[in-house]
Amino acid sequence: MTATMDRAYSLSRTLPGVSFADAVERTTAALKEQGFGIITTIDMKATLKEKLDVDYRDYVILGACNPPIAWQAVQAEPAVGLFLPCNVVVTTDDAGGAVVGMLDPASMMQAAGNPEGLQGPMKDARARLEAALAAI
Repeated sequence: MTATMDRAYSLSRTLPGVSFADAVERTTAALKEQGFGIITTIDMKATLKEKLDVDYRDYVILGACNPPIAWQAVQAEPAVGLFLPCNVVVTTDDAGGAVVGMLDPASMMQAAGNPEGLQGPMKDARARLEAALAAI
């Protein structure tokens, strides 16, 4: 199965020749530069092995949060917390390169019914995530 993050609800980038560990480090650093901290890390490879005895490719889900944007968003729409933190996936492709995918805040807006109060925070979040992705 090919690892791809090219979906309507994601922002993604493939990093040929970049190791998984390096991609995680670069992704974390790029997010930090944009004001996001990593508040959760889920190691899917380890979890699947432990819980299901399944071997899977390197795959982590990073829960990224930019507190000022999150605060603006929950003030405008308390239920938006269901979409937080912003999930970022780092995995590998079949060629051994890294793949980084980030949930597109615009898709969160659509799922939330496009409330007017979320437009500013989601636009800011998307711009920061795009900048982080470009910097990786």
